[in-house]
Amino acid sequence: MAIVRRLVWALLLAAATVAGQSNGQSETKPQDASNPREAVEQTRKDAEQGNATAQYNLGRMYHSGQGVPKDPVEAARWYRKAADQGYAPAQLNLGTMYFIGQGMPQDYAEAARWLRKAADQGDALSQIGLGNIYAHGQGVAQDLAEAIRWYRKAADQGNSLAQLNLGVAYDNGLGVAQDYAEAVRWYRKAADQGDADAQYNLGVLYGGGKGVPQDYTEAAKLYRKAADQGKVSAQAMLGAMYEFGVGVPQDYMQSHQWLNLASSRSNGDAQKALSKERDAVAGKMTPAQIAEAQRLAREWRPIGAGASKQ
Repeated sequence: MAIVRRLVWALLLAAATVAGQSNGQSETKPQDASNPREAVEQTRKDAEQGNATAQYNLGRMYHSGQGVPKDPVEAARWYRKAADQGYAPAQLNLGTMYFIGQGMPQDYAEAARWLRKAADQGDALSQIGLGNIYAHGQGVAQDLAEAIRWYRKAADQGNSLAQLNLGVAYDNGLGVAQDYAEAVRWYRKAADQGDADAQYNLGVLYGGGKGVPQDYTEAAKLYRKAADQGKVSAQAMLGAMYEFGVGVPQDYMQSHQWLNLASSRSNGDAQKALSKERDAVAGKMTPAQIAEAQRLAREWRPIGAGASKQ
């Protein structure tokens, strides 16, 4: 299992516009969301006077097309002005744009440089991004131990993705000595915040009795939480547990529903295997039960913190 790379760079750029953060700058005037053009002009006036928060906000406006046409090049220009003043949110977004090659040529080394500046200021998203860069050796020499160091900094701030990645690292001995108990500890922190990947991984450890006493009932509960969010592997595991009555009462209708959902959201060999297992369960059901299970699958919608995960 590789270090999870669920940090979606584009999402970092979708962060809410910031106003008045403490950075040694005077606060920008409140923006009137009902008049975007007026908000842009006020923000531009403050940005041209050197206010880093306003420069960042103007970059956000150009990035999202709020009151101005979308222009990633112009967005990057204003992010850079704020970043040069040490404004961490701008450093994060500038590093992100270098990473994905938006508004400038893709440059992993520059991405690492700007993310490090923000990470050194304690920005958790930048710490995760820098950890990802070290984990995958992009713009820097691959260094799992350094990746773990940055993930830990973000995890200690309560970031669930960093906590998940630490769990994966301890689970598999990536950059740290393998330690299932530590994996359980970090997975649980992320799972308690609703992270479906952590819920699934923690369920696997409970099912295998690694780092915790084996407990199929607890495993099934965790799989259910992840399955409810749309995590396909959890849906498949839950379907198997209902088929054989492991950790849950045997229930062919529930088994069929979850296997059907997992199959419909898979492809290739995985889809074939899941469809085959679903059909095997159907062979033990009445036509009415099959129809009901199919209805449940059709009407199912993901719920929870991160719907819907693969």
